Formats: sequence, structure tokens, C-alpha cells
Amino acid sequence: MTKKTNDQLARIADALERLAPKTKDLPNFNNFSAFMWHMESDYLEPVLLNNTIDISLLKGIDQVRDILLKNTNQFANGFPANNALLWGARGMGKSSLVKAVHSKINNDGIELKIVELQRDDLGSVGRLLKLLKRLPFKFLLFCDDLSFSYDDQNYKSLKAVLDGGLDGRPDNVIFYATSNRRHLMPRDMIENERSSSINPSEAVEEKISLSDRFGLWLGFHPCSQDEYFDIIEGYTRHYNLQIDPIELEAQATEWARTRGSRSGRVAWQFFVDLAGKHKLLLK
Repeated sequence: MTKKTNDQLARIADALERLAPKTKDLPNFNNFSAFMWHMESDYLEPVLLNNTIDISLLKGIDQVRDILLKNTNQFANGFPANNALLWGARGMGKSSLVKAVHSKINNDGIELKIVELQRDDLGSVGRLLKLLKRLPFKFLLFCDDLSFSYDDQNYKSLKAVLDGGLDGRPDNVIFYATSNRRHLMPRDMIENERSSSINPSEAVEEKISLSDRFGLWLGFHPCSQDEYFDIIEGYTRHYNLQIDPIELEAQATEWARTRGSRSGRVAWQFFVDLAGKHKLLLK
């Protein structure tokens, strides 16, 4: 090749290198226990967990709390454990429970890292698993608010993770997901598949079988009025807020009435408002 051609190829190579995303170094895993996965740069961003609630403050979900904590303990200690799907009513502490369990495990002196993966980044989960597999840590891979639409193909990437196999989930990774939907699809979409397909059972099976691949299904249901009050009273004791119980119940009832629902999230939002009125700092 001529010198002119070599110079042109060198300039093209330099331009492509500048356009290519920069590969970032791995973070210091000894200094952080939580990370966010960024698909664009295949990077794990360390994050500080400052919104984790104490597991003792999660009321009305005692059974699922104990099951998930036991399962996570097994995994963190090197024993067999199941992937988990936390499904059900919104605002009942699904995401909070996953983060609280992770915090509890680490506070008990067992090292466990948590990596949050966005639903839209599921297509890159294979690359993420290859990265985590090489590391000498246990990882809880967490996807919040997981669901799929009719034409969404990301569920195929997740199937391989849940099934394991030759290139599936590594031994040092467990997968937890939260969803408002038990089968990760809207009910009307499932019914439409049943009514319009030549073989309804096969059409539905292809799309809802993903949830069957979770070893644990943990259901969250709307809380009763007594559970709603119990959650709020737990916050008042934890933060040492002094208030007349009758007044507290009346205000909490009115707050739930204006929201049209009772849940752990509504209880916390009420308590935040209450703490602000009493000039109480929440740390």
C-alpha cells in the first residue's frame, strides 16, 4: 500500500477509536456493597445506599420477609437458594424488602453485593453475568418493576439467566425481581392470546412461563386497617415521635381516605408529612 493509503487508514482507525465508548475500570468492590449496571458502557457504578429501611419496620409482610431473608442467607453463606419473584399490590414493600434483606445480611457480617439492573437493560444481562462470574463476591442481581409487553423480546434474555445451563446464571449470582403482575404480563394481554390463537395454551405458555422459572413466588397483598396503623405506630416508636394515639389514628385515617388506599407506601408518606409538621429529622 502507498504511504497515502496508510495515512488514510491510520486516520480512520484513530477516528473510530475516539468514537468508541471508553471502557471503564472495575470499581473498588471492597468499598461499596451496591451498584448500578449501565448497559451503554458495560459499567458497574457504585452507589451509596441511603434509602434502605430497617427490616424491623416492614410490617404486615412477616411471612414473605422471613422466607426471603432465609433464602438470601442460604445464598450468601454458599448454600443452594432460589431466584425470587416478589409480586402483588403496589406500595406494599416489595422493593424495600429486597434492599432491607441485603442490608440485614451485610449488617450481620456476611458480605453480599447488590446490583440493580433496569428492565430495559435486560438484553445486556449476558455480558453482566460474564463480568460478575469472574469476581470473588456473591451478587444479588435485582430488577425492580419487571413486566413485559406483547412484543417485548427482553424476556428471552432473562429466561437463560433463570434456567441456568451452559451460559446461564453463575453460582455467585442470584436474581430477585419485583412486579405488580404475577405472570409479568397484563391480564388482558393473556386473555387476548387465549381467545385469538389457534392453540391458546401454547401461545399463553410461551409468554407466561417466565414466572415459572422463579423458584420463589412471594405474594404481597393490600394491608388491612390494623396493619396500616401498625406500620405507622412502628415509625413513631422508631423515630421517637411523641403524639396522642387517638390523634395519630384520626390523622392516619384521614390521610388514607384522601389517598383512596392503604399500603406501606401510604403509611410512610403520612409519617413523612407528620414528621415535617413536628420538625423531626428522619435519618
